[in-house]
Amino acid sequence: MKDFGDIRLKNMIEHRPAIKKRAVVTSGLPYGNKSLHCGHITLFIHSDFFARFMRDRIGFENVIYQSGTDCYGSPAMEGYRKAVEKEGYKGTIVDYVTKYHNIQKDILDSYHISTNIYGASAFGEEKPFHDEFSAEIFKKLIESGSMEYKSTLQFFDKKMNCFLNGRQVVGKCPIDGCLSEHAYADECDLGHQYMPKELINPVSVLSGETPEFKEVGNWYFNVENYIDELKEWLDYLDKNTSTRKYMIKEVREFLKKPEIYIKQEYLEKFKEIEFLLPTFEYADETKNSFTVIFNKLSDREFACEMLTDAGIRYRTGKTLTPFRITGNLEWGVKCPDTDKSKDLTFYVWPESLWAQISLTKAYLNRTGKANTWKDWWCSKDCNVYQFIGEDNIYFYGPVQMALWLATQGKNPTMDIKDGDLMVDNIVANKHTLFLNNKASSSADIKPPMANELLNYYTEEQLRMHYLTMNVSNNSANFMPKAFNPNADPNEIDPVVREYNLLTNVFNRVLRNLCYTWQRDFDGVMPYGTPDTEFLIEGNLTMLKVEKFMMEQKFHMVCYELDTYIRNMNKYFAKNSSMFEKDKNLEKQVIVNTLHMVRVAITLLHPVAPTSIEKLVKFMGIDEKIFSWKEEEKLIYDFIENPKNHKPTFLNPKEDFFVKHPSQYEETNE
Repeated sequence: MKDFGDIRLKNMIEHRPAIKKRAVVTSGLPYGNKSLHCGHITLFIHSDFFARFMRDRIGFENVIYQSGTDCYGSPAMEGYRKAVEKEGYKGTIVDYVTKYHNIQKDILDSYHISTNIYGASAFGEEKPFHDEFSAEIFKKLIESGSMEYKSTLQFFDKKMNCFLNGRQVVGKCPIDGCLSEHAYADECDLGHQYMPKELINPVSVLSGETPEFKEVGNWYFNVENYIDELKEWLDYLDKNTSTRKYMIKEVREFLKKPEIYIKQEYLEKFKEIEFLLPTFEYADETKNSFTVIFNKLSDREFACEMLTDAGIRYRTGKTLTPFRITGNLEWGVKCPDTDKSKDLTFYVWPESLWAQISLTKAYLNRTGKANTWKDWWCSKDCNVYQFIGEDNIYFYGPVQMALWLATQGKNPTMDIKDGDLMVDNIVANKHTLFLNNKASSSADIKPPMANELLNYYTEEQLRMHYLTMNVSNNSANFMPKAFNPNADPNEIDPVVREYNLLTNVFNRVLRNLCYTWQRDFDGVMPYGTPDTEFLIEGNLTMLKVEKFMMEQKFHMVCYELDTYIRNMNKYFAKNSSMFEKDKNLEKQVIVNTLHMVRVAITLLHPVAPTSIEKLVKFMGIDEKIFSWKEEEKLIYDFIENPKNHKPTFLNPKEDFFVKHPSQYEETNE
């Protein structure tokens, strides 16, 4: 971009973010036992927005945007069991997850979510790639020396005479300060990890009784082995990336030594047995509690058993726990046979992490380039952006990074070379709340389903509303008037407020432009050179949007667009009253406004793709205008005969951006 001697513009140009040649954009994988609710669609809209921007910024062929159905594991098994027992479902479990995969895909299509591939881990063209890659990863993890086969305790329902999978046990999360209302065998619904025996008040969902423990053998990955590299990784993220600060802070908490929190009322009892405990130190003693810190997790586990036997109540702190790689669920990716892994399957969480790589391989296979997957995941010329919810930070953060490091072998390094799995950009969103409650299918107040929202709002109204939510830093409240029994009938619906910028303000500018050249220029779009100040402001706006996009501050992108489009409307309205007296002014105002439209078209393309593409077609403009490779060009450079160009005739009251049909009976302006 030219700086035109403007200091602001020169500074922005000098500090443009470095953008690599290629990008992979992923969105979290929904479980294969459910449709999509308003919280799910938030994440997909954010990832789709970024993927569309990257395609415009570095080229469509240089971006892979992907997601899919997480088919395996206890959520799907438990959902299938309930469907068979309570609803009389007759199909197989493959039929069951296929049904939900198709539902999810149809919903995403209705929102115009533009994935290159929306696959599935358990069937279709993706399955063989996922099976093969899972076996490859397992071999590398064994070779890394960080895998341990050990017997651990698993919940067993004596009445039902069966082992219980992760979702068939519910209780209270043992992690200090956790507010989860749904804790399962070894993780709660807020993503905290713990050993099964730490779960408070466990209950079997099959019998309603307290389960007992039985030993089972599984492979575990020692995340703790990589603590030094993980600390280096966090320092790198903090200094060199736009990774959200709250995520870095949360991951650092997991890198602390194992801690136990005990109320002061148990201090005397603790003093009686402390000589029996492994080496520890006191910390953070207050009037209400004291903290006991151990050097390693096994020491804390031993101490927990001693405290329980002594009748001392306690809570545990966040730390790195051995990450289970295998399980004994029949419904899962089969683990390669060894003398210790025969008949085992992969635990769903680790295989869902590398499933994203399997999806890339499956997509590239369609193009005849399956063997080039390392150009995307293992290249310094490519960035991987993984959009997740905050509940999954532990898995996509320290666990995934440690797994990636382990694939390097026994001497991993953060000085990662081409050919090894690179550091991903984890874009962690805070919660989407529905009527002040976490949007979750397990919540007491059920959130509206994504397909239901489309009965009241257009997908673009929802897109723009979700993008303005500042979920990069705070949980955001989703308050759709159509689903809020306490909504004030006299107030505007919060969901449509932001899109009114387009249905009201931008529509008005576009209509006025068209009506003016139809009335005064015989339908020909006036041709000319925009004034320098408009070129400068256009460039500044594009650079600010680019900066905020690369920082994934999407609410700030929407703020810049709002300011720019409202200024465009004010400029045209302010000068239009003088058009009859000054035809030269009229022409130049149109030329300047058209340049602002040109900038807005490029920037709005990822926001409202369907309507913007319709606008471009209506005006007879080449779609190359969306590409940032053409950022220096004027709107006339995208028109075949710009000096005598007649766009399509605009009829009265015709709109480029529309509301949902149900809203035209209301007054939202």
